[in-house]
Amino acid sequence: MQASKHHRSSGMSNRLCHQPAQEVEAYCLPRFQTLDPQVHYNNESSQSTVFSAQNFHIKYCTLESSAANGSYTVYNSPSTVNFSPNGSPMSQQDSHSYPPPDQYHSPDQNYSSPISGSCITDDATDFKYKLKQLETVMLGPDSNILDNYCSTFQNGTSNTLPETDSWGQIMDSISKRDLKQVLIFCAKAVADNDLLLAQWMMDELRQMVSVSGEPIQRLGAYLLEGLVARRASSGSNIYKALRCKEPASSELLSYMHILYEVCPYFKFGYMSANGAIAEAMKDENRVHIIDFQIGQGSQWLTLIQAFAARPGGPPHIRITGIDDSMSAYARGGGLNIVGKRLSKLAELFKVPFEFHAAAMSGCEVQLKHLGVRPGEALAMNFAFMLHHMPDESVSTQNHRDRLLRLVKSLSPKVVTLVEQESNTNTAAFFPRFVETLNYYTAMFESIDVTLRRDHKERINVEQHCLAREVVNIIACEGVERVERHELLGKWRLRFAMAGFTPYPLSSLVNATIKTLLDNYSDKYRLQERDGALYLGWKNRDLVASCAWKCKPSTN
Repeated sequence: MQASKHHRSSGMSNRLCHQPAQEVEAYCLPRFQTLDPQVHYNNESSQSTVFSAQNFHIKYCTLESSAANGSYTVYNSPSTVNFSPNGSPMSQQDSHSYPPPDQYHSPDQNYSSPISGSCITDDATDFKYKLKQLETVMLGPDSNILDNYCSTFQNGTSNTLPETDSWGQIMDSISKRDLKQVLIFCAKAVADNDLLLAQWMMDELRQMVSVSGEPIQRLGAYLLEGLVARRASSGSNIYKALRCKEPASSELLSYMHILYEVCPYFKFGYMSANGAIAEAMKDENRVHIIDFQIGQGSQWLTLIQAFAARPGGPPHIRITGIDDSMSAYARGGGLNIVGKRLSKLAELFKVPFEFHAAAMSGCEVQLKHLGVRPGEALAMNFAFMLHHMPDESVSTQNHRDRLLRLVKSLSPKVVTLVEQESNTNTAAFFPRFVETLNYYTAMFESIDVTLRRDHKERINVEQHCLAREVVNIIACEGVERVERHELLGKWRLRFAMAGFTPYPLSSLVNATIKTLLDNYSDKYRLQERDGALYLGWKNRDLVASCAWKCKPSTN
């Protein structure tokens, strides 16, 4: 989720620590053990069947038929996949155009296919027999992939099923066009390295997803691309990277602005954080706010105005803005743009103001970069930022906890945290896939309510602000996986170990946020639990906000 309060470009954008700016957009996949290029299977007659991994090409279609030329494209891997401006993936090689089929997506038909052809028959028994024949030809008569596939996950829960029941559920899900369940089955096949089954289900999924369809179809298109990239890399190292073409900076800023306006998540996060800071600094004369991901700096526009109206006059405000090249690209320039914007507003409202720029990644931040001065009351802001910091599971440097310890050493009056309420950091691939599916289903549904299906920029908003992080979560591992969300319960443990205790949220701010939600769908819900605020869609928490202060000294 990329946006800013008028637009924190990297609030939830993808980034790699210590990477050149031109490489940030790359979603490089790790190297896995490749298939043996010559695998032999001997039958009883001592005949040998040779299968060459080099000749096994993955064939796939675009996620969406081209409305402009009435055709669809078939590609042969290996290649780098890019999303085209209309939201469809494009290969840089081996593309062929074919006449369009009669069946296209329709808003009135759930999960109808952009292409009418199917690689399976309507008879499950007939299909199973044909697949077994193909398996025998490719892997030899003693292979037992089909017969051994008896473990699947239903609705994210592990179940060991007999072979007939397992296949029955898969075929039933496909016949019913149950896209969510087919995605889960496909992810399980990828997790189990069941290449044949995974490829077949990917072929079926391509006929069910659409970047211009229902929310689950649109999300499914990006989840499928993540599965394709992951499967190809783990099987034959075909994909080395999956890139999404970066739009012009002005266009990216526009997309983030649209997302910021149609969803209350960012306004909720910034408003709750600002409320905690204003409360903590109500009696201070000199305030220093350190924002570890300042983006466009828009979060501070309302806080400067609030300080201007403070009884007794505003304090002297100094803001240190930390940011890297990704946000600079979206801004169309360096942090000086943010400084000038905030200084102009502060001058207008007669608020004494200074801006200090620290152009770097959070992984590079050291004490010397923060410009702390004696006599200032410190406020630290982590809004949609810490989940990008690698923790102990990725690096021995553990920048996630290192930053918290660094902040604690400065004895700030308040530290604010806003994060997505999702568990994708250390989870294994399959549960991580299910979590991503459930989380972003709610996100895409909430967008669908506000942003019309026929909105000309909706595909671009979802592609550039949401899809890339979805693909990163699914397709990447190790240091290349930069979207590593944690539930608030885990953040509580990290803050407690660093020496912090919860700071109570203002009831006045909570009431203001409730008023904000009146302008959105009634399916949004706001809950306060254990000193934190949660904003959710229906029954799913999506964003959590809380504040912290240093524990009292025991001496």
